[in-house]
Amino acid sequence: MYDPVAGIGGMNHFLLPGDGGGQDGVAMRFGVNSMEMLINGILKGGGNRASLVCKAFGGAAVVPSLGRIGQENVQFVTDYLKDEGIPCVSQSFGGNQARRVRFWPTTGRAQQNLVQDAQTVGRQEEAYRRRETEAERKWAKEVDSGVELF
Repeated sequence: MYDPVAGIGGMNHFLLPGDGGGQDGVAMRFGVNSMEMLINGILKGGGNRASLVCKAFGGAAVVPSLGRIGQENVQFVTDYLKDEGIPCVSQSFGGNQARRVRFWPTTGRAQQNLVQDAQTVGRQEEAYRRRETEAERKWAKEVDSGVELF
């Protein structure tokens, strides 16, 4: 979720729909708690409720023994966004593969990769790390000033 005007956003990952009936210690596992924390964090950081938009991912049946939990999460998030008047500008739901999502909160850009298997994931992560390391080296060479920002 992000505010494209203020250039601020964030993401969450909840495991179960609803609010958990007030169970202590597990609140962030539940959708309503995660969504409220996300929205409040964006607003606290300078976002405007009227400008919020969302991109939503998930709901896969990765572990068949969990039944319809993925479908229930999808239903929860779509209902929640509709009830709160927050447009969902992009979505990817369902299937039986886990998703790896990268999100750039200042721009709203999101990237999704479907997880194939452990070997494929390992190769993708290694390629990503190589690209990130190279970008950091290049940046360090280009930004050789006497000013240190922290």
